[in-house]
Amino acid sequence: MYIIRIVRVRAWKPLSLLMCLAVVALSATSCANPLARQYEYDEQTYLSIDGSATVVLSASVAALASMRGLPLDPAPQARVSSDDVRRVFEAAGCEVERAARPWRRDGRRFVQARLHIGDVRKAASCGVLAWSSYGFEVSPEQIRYTQTVGAPAGTVPATAPPGIAWNGSELVAFKLHLPSRVTYQNARELAGGEPRALERGNIVTWEQRLSDRLAGVPIAIEVRTESESILFRTVSLFAGAFAAAVLVLILLIWFTIRRGRARLRAFKA
Repeated sequence: MYIIRIVRVRAWKPLSLLMCLAVVALSATSCANPLARQYEYDEQTYLSIDGSATVVLSASVAALASMRGLPLDPAPQARVSSDDVRRVFEAAGCEVERAARPWRRDGRRFVQARLHIGDVRKAASCGVLAWSSYGFEVSPEQIRYTQTVGAPAGTVPATAPPGIAWNGSELVAFKLHLPSRVTYQNARELAGGEPRALERGNIVTWEQRLSDRLAGVPIAIEVRTESESILFRTVSLFAGAFAAAVLVLILLIWFTIRRGRARLRAFKA
């Protein structure tokens, strides 16, 4: 019994060490990005090479009611369900794939909807996205995507809705996830206006202050990418590497068999 207990203690020591290291790693990861953005309105477009897209829209109810005129109650104590979100978006002519469960942040209620867009050039047929005009041009050399975000819908209040504590630091974002290698993009940093770096190689973000978005300051988005998708290129590279490996293996087998036959003939002679 004593021996078993010792073994168990010794077995738990490395496990405990691994758990501690995992906690430290997670803490370091969370602290490594102290400037992670939280947006009042976040529109993420996952663009496909054929011109279709998926738009994941996450925003506070107050922002959607103020800027897009959606009939949702922005009061912090108001109850909003995912069914309410789906109903409102579908009434605006949007094809909703999924409506997430609402959540709270900074005393405000936030919602999210995942929208399917069959042709991104017609994305404005979804009323929630109708403040933008879209362009999608394909040539043998490149794909050119444009989006101009105009003024909010209806009469935008000069101040936050009752019970909403906007303090002027809130941001909105329009983020593009591109299917091909980006050759040009015009995103700029809010501070200083320097060119904004790509995220993970093919993600571009345009940011704006909520106050400017409420005032209707336009955002001009332009991106150019290669006409060949990253996935297709990756699969082609793997297929080429696999074919080359198989060819080398076949040549080695052929060379070994040929050499063995030559030795056999020499031995018989």
